[in-house]
Amino acid sequence: MAEKQTAGRTHLGDLAPKFAELNDDILFGEVWSREEQLSLRDRSMITIAALFSAGLYPQLKSHLEIGKAHGVTRQEAVELVTQLAFYCGWPKAWSTLPLIREVYGEDGGVDPNRLSFFPVGEKNDAFAQYFTGQSYLAPLSTRQAPVFNVTFEPGCRNNWHIHHAASGGGQMLICVSGRGWYQEQDREARELHPGDVVNIPAGVRHWHGAARDSWFQHLAIEVPGEGGHTEWCEAVEDGQYGRLP
Repeated sequence: MAEKQTAGRTHLGDLAPKFAELNDDILFGEVWSREEQLSLRDRSMITIAALFSAGLYPQLKSHLEIGKAHGVTRQEAVELVTQLAFYCGWPKAWSTLPLIREVYGEDGGVDPNRLSFFPVGEKNDAFAQYFTGQSYLAPLSTRQAPVFNVTFEPGCRNNWHIHHAASGGGQMLICVSGRGWYQEQDREARELHPGDVVNIPAGVRHWHGAARDSWFQHLAIEVPGEGGHTEWCEAVEDGQYGRLP
């Protein structure tokens, strides 16, 4: 659910207490919390589009920040503005793009080839259906234990999945660059940094990927086992991901 909103009471409670109450308790407390209808990420995208079309730039900047917290990536915000520029006005795009740079910083300008000394490889198109956002895959070794360098753009993560094996099997992650997340079913998400190691036994339902404001790179090592295969499940919910710091 959306975090409890207090901005109305903080800024306008002494001037317009009823307005502040409606803002905090109804708009954000009830409408924004209806995640079963629209995710927080979807509501942020809609609100950003509406404020852009109206040219309400102070509120637009605030909702760009909220959208970033809800998982809207820098690239998505730029693409949204590019699309709307043709329908709502080119000058509005010129006014909004600097706001995006201010809110998101320069993360979108990172050269992925400089993240570490491991190669980035090619776009992970073969598994794109199992990822939210763009990832890249570089095979490092296919002998003894297969090792791949996996690179995630900010906000990118893979679906819930399970590594099955009749015996042995599973996966090991060695984090080499950026900030990311790993989560097992029914457990809290674990924040990942370079040098962290994640041991994933066979049969454990889990997902992993980048933080929304950082590129992330890890080595994925397939642990040898008998009858190994991966079961891909549903995507990580936008609201769930958007609540991560």
